[in-house]
Amino acid sequence: MQKEKLRTARKRKGYTQQEIADVIATDVSNYSRKESGNVRIIHAEWEKIARFLEVPVEEIYEEDETTIVIENPVFNDSPGANLGSNTGNVTNISNELSIEIIKTMQEYIGLLKEEISKLKK
Repeated sequence: MQKEKLRTARKRKGYTQQEIADVIATDVSNYSRKESGNVRIIHAEWEKIARFLEVPVEEIYEEDETTIVIENPVFNDSPGANLGSNTGNVTNISNELSIEIIKTMQEYIGLLKEEISKLKK
């Protein structure tokens, strides 16, 4: 989700992305991703940015959201498996939860790769 309130306040005050990046001790490309909503801005960074821009945090803060599209929630690859009405559902999940889901899925993928390797032997 684009951080429009932050972007608007930064531009209204006449600051560049580089200047804000310096305030939160990151490079400009990472800050750009934060402002565009692709990378999460942590609470301490919101505080630093607000102090630098001389505005209340509430004036620039926007909630982080992650949208996950579930293409096929059924892990049954038998012919004719009923996919039900869940195909294509869109669910909003908090950024922290999505990170946990990604970690869990990465671990699961690792286990599956090990199992495939054992089965090939």
